Amino acid sequence: MANDVLTPQLSVIGKGVIREDVRKKVAGEVLYSADWVMPGMLYGKLVRALYSHAKIKKLSSQDARHVPGVVRIIEAKDVPVNQFYDDPSGLGEKVAQHKVFQDDEVRYAGEPICLVIAKTPEAAEKGARAIGVEYEPLPSIHNPLDALKDDAILVHPGGNTVVQWNVHKGNTQVAIQDPNLVHISRTYRTQFVDHLYLEPESGVGWVDNDGIVTLRCATQVVEHYRNIARMLNISENRVRIICPYVGGGFGGKEDMTVEPYLAIAAWITKKPVKMVWSRQESLQARPKRHPFVMTYDLWAKPCGDVVAMKVDVTGDAGAYALLSPRVLFAAAVVATGPYHIDHVDVTSRAVYTHNVPTSAFRGFGAMQMAFGYEQIMEEMAQKLGIDSVGFRRRHFIKKGDTLATGEIQDTAVWLNETLDKVLNELGEAPVTDDGSKRIGIGIACTMQPYGRTVWFQDHASCWLNLESDGSVILRTGVPDIGGGQAASLCQIAAEILHVPLEAVRAYYGDSALTPLAGGTFATRQLYMSGNAVVKAAQELQEKIDHVLKTAWGDEGWQWDEEGMAYSPSGLRISRSAVYEAANALHYPLSVHTTFHAQSGEGYDNKEGRAVKTFPDFTFGCHGALVEVDVQTGTVKVLRYVASHDVGVAINPLSVEGQIHGGVVQGLGYALSEEVLYQDGQCVTALFSQYMAPTAEQMPDITAIILESHEGKGPFHARGIGEPAIAPVAPAIANAVANALGPSCRVRSLPITAEKIWGELSGLDGSKI
Repeated sequence: MANDVLTPQLSVIGKGVIREDVRKKVAGEVLYSADWVMPGMLYGKLVRALYSHAKIKKLSSQDARHVPGVVRIIEAKDVPVNQFYDDPSGLGEKVAQHKVFQDDEVRYAGEPICLVIAKTPEAAEKGARAIGVEYEPLPSIHNPLDALKDDAILVHPGGNTVVQWNVHKGNTQVAIQDPNLVHISRTYRTQFVDHLYLEPESGVGWVDNDGIVTLRCATQVVEHYRNIARMLNISENRVRIICPYVGGGFGGKEDMTVEPYLAIAAWITKKPVKMVWSRQESLQARPKRHPFVMTYDLWAKPCGDVVAMKVDVTGDAGAYALLSPRVLFAAAVVATGPYHIDHVDVTSRAVYTHNVPTSAFRGFGAMQMAFGYEQIMEEMAQKLGIDSVGFRRRHFIKKGDTLATGEIQDTAVWLNETLDKVLNELGEAPVTDDGSKRIGIGIACTMQPYGRTVWFQDHASCWLNLESDGSVILRTGVPDIGGGQAASLCQIAAEILHVPLEAVRAYYGDSALTPLAGGTFATRQLYMSGNAVVKAAQELQEKIDHVLKTAWGDEGWQWDEEGMAYSPSGLRISRSAVYEAANALHYPLSVHTTFHAQSGEGYDNKEGRAVKTFPDFTFGCHGALVEVDVQTGTVKVLRYVASHDVGVAINPLSVEGQIHGGVVQGLGYALSEEVLYQDGQCVTALFSQYMAPTAEQMPDITAIILESHEGKGPFHARGIGEPAIAPVAPAIANAVANALGPSCRVRSLPITAEKIWGELSGLDGSKI
């Protein structure tokens, strides 16, 4: 790892701290949701739809009730409010809805129909198989482009378009009239992929003696307790969600998974109920990453100046909206990439089909677009016969530029700096004498938002308290999903309060006992909760300074590395003494604060413009060195370099880990991973069928961290969780094309050996 310009004059921030949770996870000491056991616990198993589109004619549970160990069958009629409603766009344009249990018309294979509760997992499984469902199969539609046709089968009444976002800048129609312009049009496609986290969807629910429904489960959002309360038709203060360490989320645990089923089972049986989804169940029926079809039209002058860009994006939302409106909005915002273009038209839509729903996934729409804009820029440079690196540099956006959405980029844009680092580290491609192997280098430069869209009026809270022994307690509702979210907040508090890091303890992820901080998604927690902790720590430090001045009457107090206060006159005061003095003064040393994100008006979708869309963006560049076997089409990644400007690295080790993790996950997306469906039926429901890469296939990865000190997070940090994955697929695609020549470019993911072989053989590799 390289680290440039570490933040000066800080004792904790910017230091590579080995997190306590990492040590515990490596040692196998962490207990996850599936490890939780309670006396008298029952087990739940969902019965899922077998058809992608069908009417439910009859549900028969008689045989299941006679299975030894089966306690209860829970159907739609047993749920007080069998309906969830959501405004996923945040603008009130459309209200999406889906049922807890489908009792009428199933719209995707795997949709939950009922729930079997039993004394053992085996009995629950056997009972689920004994449930009889009589279906009336209906015609289904699985291609989102077909779903847009006038005569298409409707997934829901009112049309198959979930949402359409528009971005307009300049006047494209006028700008492209120049007959001397060079024009290319290309279509790029991405695939369904699974989050494939190590911990499957799991949890335990129970009702305590006070009638409180409590769920201890793997989730990215403890605020789901509100949806559970509405489902049970009880007050929100009677539902509690506890989120222990989560064994990976990547967006797959942002929507509810086990939560509603555990809640209704515990509510009805009044017994603790456990549910753990199998890997097969997770691969078959849980929401995936959106497949995109992206058509790019690009016009440039022969000298190499880009004049205009049109982008048309269609995302497969599957059977229900979930977070599709937000994903396709992010796609629209970054459709032109980190490039300044005067004339832009973007149309980005989500479309209903009878496929499994799609929703949040690391990269959140911006990742798919990177596969498009980085290839169209590369292909235009080739068409013009100019250097693609210089072509990019000529069009990089700069601080102060107006983006395609009409907003001003108001923080540093270190695209040239990250690109320089990557090129210097990669060096020249080696020459091989083996005629069957070809070497190629590819780069990709991207921008990724962090934080939610500004009109969501996002906020996060935290509570800090100085204890009698001088230690500090930090309480926050943050779910820690493996990225070190809680540990980073402790570093921030320790820095501001001048205490050793080990003196700060975080209690997090409990909707009843910790201040709410919003979900861990959209690379928002460092920005949101980090700033909340900054605000709280500063207020607490002001209180401590007040006590010092009041009790000891001295000015100019400083702090040493042991967390002791000392004055110019020679006094040296411990924090425990400060606590005692504050107690005597009846002056509590605790603070509860809320940080409110940068806010803004809603998006003008007609004009395709906004004053602000997201709080900020993270910029970076990746480069890949690959070897392609022209006889088999196989790709071997020899080296990989990733550089990002993270503003300030709170913990460089965690930042490096996020970059490495993003690259590894992105390489699977680029080269091998795909959830395949045939008429809506998943045919890759096992690890042996879903081709995730293994450790032996991973190249050497170099992470280069740059720090511009201009992010909007605490200490001017920028988010890195999602930005690290976006450049991978286009970097690999460009490297493979560089190895094989511009006429052999695969424009669909994953870039498999079959597709490469098809291109080399004169076939259309994108359709293989």
